[in-house]
Amino acid sequence: MQSIIPMGKSKPSSCFGGAILIFLCCCTSHVTSDASDHRYKEGDSVPFYANKVGPFHNPSETYRYFDLPFCLPANMEEKREDLGEILNGDRLVVSPYKMDFQINREPESICSKRLTRKEVAQFRAAVLKDYFFTMYYDDLPIWGFLGKFDTEDQDDTSATKVYLFNHLQFEILYNKDRIIDVFIRNDPNGVVDITGDREVDVDFTYSAKWTPTDITFDKRLEKYSQTFLLFSHLEIHWFSIFNSCVIVLLLTGFLATILMRVLKNDFVKFTHDEEAMDDQEESGWKLVHGDVFRYPRYKSLFAAALGTGSQLFTLAIFIFMLALVGVFYPYNRGALFTALVVIYALTSGIAGYSAASFYYMIEGKNWVRNLVLTGSLFSGPLFLTFCFLNTVALAYKSTAALPFGTIVVIFLIWTLVTSPLLVLGGIAGKNSRSEFQAPCRTTKYPREIPQLPWYRRTVAQMAMAGFLPFSAIYIELYYIFASVWGHQIYTVYSILFIVFIILLIVTAFITVALTYFQLAAEDHEWWWRSFLCGGSTGLFIYGYCMYFYHARSDMYGFMQTSFFFGYMACICYGFFLMLGTVGFRASLIFVRHMYHSIKCE
Repeated sequence: MQSIIPMGKSKPSSCFGGAILIFLCCCTSHVTSDASDHRYKEGDSVPFYANKVGPFHNPSETYRYFDLPFCLPANMEEKREDLGEILNGDRLVVSPYKMDFQINREPESICSKRLTRKEVAQFRAAVLKDYFFTMYYDDLPIWGFLGKFDTEDQDDTSATKVYLFNHLQFEILYNKDRIIDVFIRNDPNGVVDITGDREVDVDFTYSAKWTPTDITFDKRLEKYSQTFLLFSHLEIHWFSIFNSCVIVLLLTGFLATILMRVLKNDFVKFTHDEEAMDDQEESGWKLVHGDVFRYPRYKSLFAAALGTGSQLFTLAIFIFMLALVGVFYPYNRGALFTALVVIYALTSGIAGYSAASFYYMIEGKNWVRNLVLTGSLFSGPLFLTFCFLNTVALAYKSTAALPFGTIVVIFLIWTLVTSPLLVLGGIAGKNSRSEFQAPCRTTKYPREIPQLPWYRRTVAQMAMAGFLPFSAIYIELYYIFASVWGHQIYTVYSILFIVFIILLIVTAFITVALTYFQLAAEDHEWWWRSFLCGGSTGLFIYGYCMYFYHARSDMYGFMQTSFFFGYMACICYGFFLMLGTVGFRASLIFVRHMYHSIKCE
């Protein structure tokens, strides 16, 4: 079996600062350091764990390895796992295979057993659904398929010959006293026919072959990133960046040659001497100077959205910092999930401070309600989604269902870390006493907004605002989806970071441009519009989810569909809040600068 399983339609072959970073590095790197850094002598026992099984095309639908009637080890000892591994669905148990360091093994039996009709039916259903298993030997991943069948018509089981692999050939590469690589080759003759509905005698066997290699220990994980380092893949990635840069340059040129020219003409017109101004009637964005800084409706919700978006933006930056320094190296199991939980908890103070300070800046009064709304704006929908999906996973008896103890740990993190930091940040924001500092005085009564054509309304503006940022990232989205919801391994975080920066720039530019055109049309309600336009890229990403599910993947079943669309809805909602905050902040800077440059009476 290949070391990296490709993602595709066809059936595969049977093959806040330094302290926070230090803390996170310790949390995420110790996962593999306890096993992968071992040195061995000939005959030493090597940690070998069986993990889980599940359909190849359904990455979320995983089950414990021994839920299928394999040979049980003499001692069913479970490996102690940390938070990230459990969130990843890992459930490691000591394997029944015994492969000591540098000890070759001829085919030998683990156990012989008579499979009952029920057990045969379990294996047969698993093989027909392309079940594959994962194991870890010296913390190196091993994949293998349970069996094979001789027809692609999986629905007509009566016309399908189904075979179970009962012999595994392990090949291990080593360099002196270190294990470098391990993989499985399936013996085409080591199969058992489990097509019929009858009892079957099976002798589960295995063999091990040790081979020296020149690959050094520090390079043993490089093979997992070689797929992305191939010229063809790099060419696609760099084409994606080039395409995105062209969009950025076009937008920049658009703003420089069109928008700024118009602004310059506006400034010249609006800054004539007083006698000339008396003879002119105000028009365009100058006409709404008394309303443009009128605070938006639903102040508390708006401030909470900005606070939550600021927190998620900070979370994304920290995740990229950890990725760029090499914390999320291939198969550092659960490192990303651990980092997400810890950083989200530690950055809740940023959400509280940003929301409360802005809420008081726009003359909000009930800061307690605002903090509650800030703390639940993202975590509330995420919690409800988790409750539903965890219930589904429990009904399926999948390892994707979190144990009660893990749920308690997450609840304690939220209670003892997230909530106190949110409150402390809110108190600090409340006491900051910063003023909004609008360059123009707001009139007592709002000006009536003229009737606008359909393409100047919110939905149409959101569609235009979201399309360009999405077009700058959609090529990279496939690789991300294939990694998260498939079996490819994503390692080119530097390219991903560049694409992320381009996404922020394009979002800010297009939101600023649309805000100007909105004000030029004498529509002064730009606050919520700029936030919605900035965040609309999240809706386009969710639309891509639907395309990816139906056209680029073979996922199926209620559980996998629920997990895919449920968690992707939460991720896209997070992008909506984060990019909405970026869009509004950019528009606010632009509007302030624009009205600072003219004399407003």
